Amino acid sequence: PQAGGICSKGVLFSSSCCMCRFMATNDLMLELQKDSIKLDEDSERKVVIMLLKLLEDKNGEVQNLAVKCLAPLVSKVKEPQVETMVDTLCSNMTSDKEQLRDISSMGLKTVIAELPLSSSGLTLTVSVCKKITSQLIGAMGKQDDVSVQLEALDILSDMLGRLSGALVSFHGSLLSSLLPQLTSPRMAVRKRSILALGHLVPCCSPALFSQLTEHLLTELSKGPPTSNTRTYIQCLATVSRQGGHRVGEHLEKLIPMVVKFTGVEDDELREYCFQAFEAFIRRCPKEMSPHVATVTQLCLKFMTFDPNYNYDDTEEEEDSMDIEDGLDEESDDEYSDDDDMSWKVRRSSIKCLEALISTRRDLLLSFYSSICPTLLTRFKEREENVRADVFAAFSTLLRQTRVGSNAGACREEEPAVTLLKKQVPAIVKAIHRQLKEKSIKSRQGCFCLLTELAHTVPGALEEHIPALIPGIVFSLTDKSTSSTMRIDALTFFHVLLLSHPPQAFQPHMQVLLPPVVACVEDTFYKITSEALLVTQQLVRVIRPQGQAAAAGGFDPKPFVREAFSVTMKRLKATDIDQEVKERAISCMGHMVCHLGDHLGAELQGVLAIFLERLKNEITRLTAVRTITLISASPLKTDLTSILPEALSVLGSFLRKNQRALKLGTLACLTALVTHHAASIKPAALEPVLSELPALVDETDMHVSQVSITLLTCMAKACPSSLAKISSSVLPGVFRLVHSPLLQGGALVAIVDFLQALVLSKTSNLGYSQLLKSLTEPFHSPQSPADGSVIHRQSYHSVARCVAALSSASPKETPSTVAGLIQESPGSPEPARVLALLCLGEVGRSGSLGGSKEVQGVILDAFTSTSEEVKTAASCALGSMAVGSLKDYLPFLLKEISAQPRRQYLLLHSLKEVISACPASSLSPHVESIWALLFQNCECQEEGTRNLVAECLGKLTLGNPAQLLPRLKQQLKAGSPLARSTVVTAIKFTIVDHPALIDSLLKDCIGDFLKTLQDEDINVRRVALVMFNSAAHNKPSLIRGLLGAVLPHLYKETQIRKDLIREVEMGPFKHTVDDGLDVRKAAFECMYTLLDSCLEGLDVLQFLDHVEEGLKDHYDIRMLTFLMLARLVSLCPAAVLQRLDRLVEPLKATCTTKVKAGSVKQEFEKQEELRRSAMRAVAALLAVPEVERSPSMADFANQIRSNADMASIYQSVQGGEGGGPTESMDMS
Repeated sequence: PQAGGICSKGVLFSSSCCMCRFMATNDLMLELQKDSIKLDEDSERKVVIMLLKLLEDKNGEVQNLAVKCLAPLVSKVKEPQVETMVDTLCSNMTSDKEQLRDISSMGLKTVIAELPLSSSGLTLTVSVCKKITSQLIGAMGKQDDVSVQLEALDILSDMLGRLSGALVSFHGSLLSSLLPQLTSPRMAVRKRSILALGHLVPCCSPALFSQLTEHLLTELSKGPPTSNTRTYIQCLATVSRQGGHRVGEHLEKLIPMVVKFTGVEDDELREYCFQAFEAFIRRCPKEMSPHVATVTQLCLKFMTFDPNYNYDDTEEEEDSMDIEDGLDEESDDEYSDDDDMSWKVRRSSIKCLEALISTRRDLLLSFYSSICPTLLTRFKEREENVRADVFAAFSTLLRQTRVGSNAGACREEEPAVTLLKKQVPAIVKAIHRQLKEKSIKSRQGCFCLLTELAHTVPGALEEHIPALIPGIVFSLTDKSTSSTMRIDALTFFHVLLLSHPPQAFQPHMQVLLPPVVACVEDTFYKITSEALLVTQQLVRVIRPQGQAAAAGGFDPKPFVREAFSVTMKRLKATDIDQEVKERAISCMGHMVCHLGDHLGAELQGVLAIFLERLKNEITRLTAVRTITLISASPLKTDLTSILPEALSVLGSFLRKNQRALKLGTLACLTALVTHHAASIKPAALEPVLSELPALVDETDMHVSQVSITLLTCMAKACPSSLAKISSSVLPGVFRLVHSPLLQGGALVAIVDFLQALVLSKTSNLGYSQLLKSLTEPFHSPQSPADGSVIHRQSYHSVARCVAALSSASPKETPSTVAGLIQESPGSPEPARVLALLCLGEVGRSGSLGGSKEVQGVILDAFTSTSEEVKTAASCALGSMAVGSLKDYLPFLLKEISAQPRRQYLLLHSLKEVISACPASSLSPHVESIWALLFQNCECQEEGTRNLVAECLGKLTLGNPAQLLPRLKQQLKAGSPLARSTVVTAIKFTIVDHPALIDSLLKDCIGDFLKTLQDEDINVRRVALVMFNSAAHNKPSLIRGLLGAVLPHLYKETQIRKDLIREVEMGPFKHTVDDGLDVRKAAFECMYTLLDSCLEGLDVLQFLDHVEEGLKDHYDIRMLTFLMLARLVSLCPAAVLQRLDRLVEPLKATCTTKVKAGSVKQEFEKQEELRRSAMRAVAALLAVPEVERSPSMADFANQIRSNADMASIYQSVQGGEGGGPTESMDMS
């Protein structure tokens, strides 16, 4: 029906009234945009012919509408009609009428943008592209009409940008028709040809790419430079920006040429040369390595290239005047010296340096000596845009320094940071005069740079603060300053205040406060909001708390009124921006906290406003945090006026679903109960108490922990209130104790609570009842039917609680212990296990003494048939020995020697002792423990050897100076088993926090890593595991050794045929690969190095091994898929370089089918592999340039068109299954 309707309007289309034609075309467009429209072949033809005629309409409006109709039409009509459209449009392109040409070129661009990319529509796309391309190549050849050429080039660029994959067959002819255009007499034609080539480069074949590069090389090597030389160099820059890594192999020939052209006296040519260098550096960092020094020299030379201007460095003062005059001229007439293009050379060389700094973190230290000083001298650059780039480059240098230094706050200072600190005075000297320049762009650059500096080396600007303050004040008060400039100045000031001690600012308060206060009053909310943050910090400067408070006798009085009145004005206003409201509350909170005693009568009014804000949904969270701050203030502000009402509002917040609000409220209540218990009447706590029992629940451990901490504070501060709810809260607490999820902070909170409960003596539940409730579930017979099986974790939790109760009431301890000892071998297993663990925990505090009876119970338990009882006994023995070494340690050591059958259990006890005792108390026993461990270090059981190694490692941690050299001695002696034990022991000395052993380890870890070359495969495996632990926990230990270690590491990733053997299992032959574990360990090391030592790796070499791993065993493929996803995000350029080689194995995994008769595990394994591979593919496809690779584009289409693969891809994309960033567990 619709088709008929459209065609019946044909009369209107040919009407002579342009309004009728316009309306008819408009209706047609609306019809075409509907999804439901159906056209038969005949109507299709008619509509297309009608539209093409309308493109030639006399009326421009009608033409424009007709073009818009083309877009929906492309996807609605069949192939022959699309081809008709394209033919007509192409032939119109060469018409003499300019308007028709323009409209047709718009039409072609519309059609190109609509062509389908999916594999189903590819045939159409390819045939249409062929048509357009062959026509356009013809149009480009017409040298007579430049505008036709320009349009043709424009459309080609569009087409190559979107559909280059469909044009593969045309790449060759396109290249040969584009290259001659580079010598066109018209600049515009050359520029557009360069753009089109840029789009062609990423997806053309390597042979074509070489042809293009060879052509450029040949042209560049001809005779003296002409204006064409510029075009070729510019083309080279574009090609390497777009084709990136492919330029790598041609660099050796290209670099000397480009270097040569920088010597030609032609500023634009030089600019293009540096742009080419920048593209090389960003795209092929590895191949550029040998040329870095040359390029750096050139950049340093030309970034100061300013032949027409004399920077007069003799007189500082005169100099500043000179610049002022220069700037005046410039602002009158935007830099009148038209012929002087030297600034372009300076700018491009500085940008090139910035590229170098941002891609080569490994050369950071040399940059400080080579680039940094020259950059500093360029802060005085006269051309504003260039100066902004100088600041940007320097900020990049700072950012790169910071990237390395913030990895661990506690590690030794990075060498780069040390070098930077030496430069700080020079930086401030170069910058502080710039802060008073008229140029806003310069000042913004300065503030961004200073902000980076304050982040990178906190505290380094302390002695330079007097030099910086005038600049900050100037930007805040100067009338001509823009609002973004003020915000930048305030942001920097805020960072400065946070990273430096209050004393540094106190002398300057008279100058600093007024401009900030004026900004709080500003009409623009963003300025007000930043200024309130700064005021909040200034309040802490006026009167610091904590250690800083004692240092200064600074009088805050003169400043309080000024800061208070503006903040109060903002606090009272209700019709302001949300962010300003919140920051005003927070700022006033800091004032009450630090200066409450100076506010006098105003204070109660402020508290009343806080109460109002607490009741408002939008500001309640900020108000809760502010009240928490005030209640903990050392000024002990009197809160009685708002307490009763505040408590009932806070109680209602505990029912709310917003987790942040719940946690904030609990913290606030804890602060109020701790600091203001005296002013809280028991009745006022009622609304809070009734809400607490519901919060103690295993579904949210953190909320439970904070709630229990609040209960503990109540038990200490207002025990009478707690008595009311102990009956409703305790069942929840006991449920938590028996929950398998309880550990860490929440367990400590419960232990504290139970102790406080016993000590407060208010609870109707005394010691014995609490004890009974804790241990009850272990005595009732368990039936798996009702799911009441007790989890192993809850035994340990209960034991800790029992020990806590016994230490809180020492009078009861002897009878409790007697009760625990009586749990005879006849009792049910859970009760016996619990009794042993409780004895251990009670003994940990040393209250058991050397009771022979207890030793008997332990030895008796060791003979039990139940594994659980034996393990509990070994835990208990270790804990008791921690409590009283002299009683139990000799007994333990004697048993280890005498009882080889129980060695494993007893070594567990010993490990507990070594881990928990301070080194000083162990020192008399070290020799005997050491000797005993070395007697057992060659045990056949790997589990026992690992325990021995852990004991050795932890023992060495306590006394590294003496024991580490002895471990090293042991490497030379002993069998492979002994060596593997020693290397594993080293793994246990590498901890993730700073330790005494670090400096000693750093000197000798190289010797231990030599075992990577051991002839025994097991020793090599444990050496890799140790190396992995070092790379993960303390990368600083191994960074310097990577050069020596990596070849051996990579060697272990290779499959060794001699380690694969066949085993006969009945009628079947089964292959066993003895080298698999070692390879797995090696690949795990590689994964860790990506995160901790990326700058020490040669990524391309690294990728070679990843590529091999992609074809290896299941476990290793899983690992390499993860690595690949990680590499894509860390260094996409290198991955792109190897893309074609990486696609194949990924494709192979994603398309594999499991054999029909396989077992369920086999199916699951294959499914997991495919998902993992697809995650890597998803990570790859997230990089924009990836689909330009023909093989990858092809694979992407394959995924989209195959339902099975598409569904896996969707699920991986949707984040189900962790997404591409899912990381490995390396613990």
